[in-house]
Amino acid sequence: MKRIAFMFPGQGSQTVGMGKAFYDEYTEIQELFREADQLLDSEISTIMFDGSKEILTETENAQPALLLSGFAVHTLLLKEGIKPDMAVGHSLGEYSALVAAGSISFKEALPLVASRGKLMEEAFPMGKGAMAAVLGMSEGEIKQTLQHLDEDEVVDIANLNCPGQIVISGSKEGIETASTLLKENGAKRVLPLNVSGPFHSRLMKTANEQFSKELNDIDFNDARIPVYANVSAQPVTEKEEIKDLLIRQLYSPVRFEESIRNMIDDGVDAFVEVGNGKVLSGLVRKIDRNVKTFAVQDPASLNDFISWYKEDL
Repeated sequence: MKRIAFMFPGQGSQTVGMGKAFYDEYTEIQELFREADQLLDSEISTIMFDGSKEILTETENAQPALLLSGFAVHTLLLKEGIKPDMAVGHSLGEYSALVAAGSISFKEALPLVASRGKLMEEAFPMGKGAMAAVLGMSEGEIKQTLQHLDEDEVVDIANLNCPGQIVISGSKEGIETASTLLKENGAKRVLPLNVSGPFHSRLMKTANEQFSKELNDIDFNDARIPVYANVSAQPVTEKEEIKDLLIRQLYSPVRFEESIRNMIDDGVDAFVEVGNGKVLSGLVRKIDRNVKTFAVQDPASLNDFISWYKEDL
């Protein structure tokens, strides 16, 4: 039997029109989107299908939109009898992975991530934070360069994505200064990211207290399959550990490359990006070119993956 891992993307993978192709073709997905609108008491489906890019990119919209699109694909895969052996999510995507693993219900997860997004927006003034991808430098080289920033220029390493691609996060002024210094010290490129705040940096700690309270109101279960946690890059299934790691995840680096390497060591035959976009599939190929990847984001790519999965059954 093929061993597969589901991967769920995080903020930055949202696009206007996401999920529409599935919505148009499957009645169960239409019902799911109607349920999501009711759970959020908003028109998240309209924002996803027809909203402006700017409105969809707002954290409190992007996060539930990405969880919804991932869960829609997961629902269709389950209908085909396809279940993952393990899962991982990038930042916000970790919540989608936990839904897929049965640790948290979709009905509880969707309002939770909308609230998470709102708290993250409120943690630091809009437009005052930023993130950027640094290409062509190691973690050690970046850390050494960041030591030369002034005390009030806050910048942390936020995502360790793949060899040669690390994301930094912090104040807008700090990111601007750091970008210049990093280029002077050998970075090939430093690219600003399409996000609305300094996520996975110490500037998110102010959101921590309120979010911890909200997590305590959620009825977590032990995960049915291992979920590789962003904070530790290790597989977790125990509900209390999952909850603790989610709290720390707000202000800690996403250790994606390390997670993928650990999953490869644990015997994955294919990684399946579930939801929207191909960002994570691209990262996996840069981590290990020999690993098979799929990106399921429309009915055609869904059918391609199903055909591959079932060809030897």
